[in-house]
Amino acid sequence: MKTLVLADVHSNLEALTAVIEDAISNGPIESVWCLGDVVGYGPDPSACIAVLRSIQALIIAGNHDLGVVGAIPLLDFNEYAAAACQWNGERLSEQEVQFLSGLPMIIEIEGFTLAHGSPRDPAWEYLISPELAIANLSHFTTKYCIVGHSHLPLLFRFRDRRRVKCQMSLLKHGEGVALAGERMIINPGAVGQPRDGDPRAAYAIYDSEEKTITHYRVRYDYQTTQEKIRRAGLPEPLAERLEHGR
Repeated sequence: MKTLVLADVHSNLEALTAVIEDAISNGPIESVWCLGDVVGYGPDPSACIAVLRSIQALIIAGNHDLGVVGAIPLLDFNEYAAAACQWNGERLSEQEVQFLSGLPMIIEIEGFTLAHGSPRDPAWEYLISPELAIANLSHFTTKYCIVGHSHLPLLFRFRDRRRVKCQMSLLKHGEGVALAGERMIINPGAVGQPRDGDPRAAYAIYDSEEKTITHYRVRYDYQTTQEKIRRAGLPEPLAERLEHGR
């Protein structure tokens, strides 16, 4: 069975649509796991919520989802993120607000722990170093953990030889990770706002039969998203960064 694993959609409908279409082109998808931040930054919050609900995605809460519905103060965000959260929130229906408000922070499923930031701090912690990854090992009991939030497609492998060691690497398009032996934390990268210098939308496919997770990138029409951001009056850097993946 194949599961589409995605994170950080950020109201980018063009990227989300491209990811879903590309994933399906690689074979039937039985389920979808979304690691939070469905909304924020981008121009299509309602449409992205609708798409994910229509495919019955399993979704956890991200910090932007919480910010948009008022569960996290906007003062906790930088000025661009706060402005986008406010704009997104003003365009959601009461039902959409209730839906985002009810999302869980952490889910355990099929031997994986799913969290947005980290198991230790699901809303805010960025797992971007081996030291931070090691510090999170005691905060989840499953063999594998999948996170988002950093917008970077990262793999952390742990080896315990008297003292835990962690190897961190940046995942590349088409790279498959065999799920055997060591514990791991995996980040599929961002759908709606990549930050690794590659503007293509990122996602992963978990194959439960082959016991692998494979990282993928797909081009999408970011110019259309940029135009929507500008028409909405959202901060210009949110449009510009899509072209550069930064």
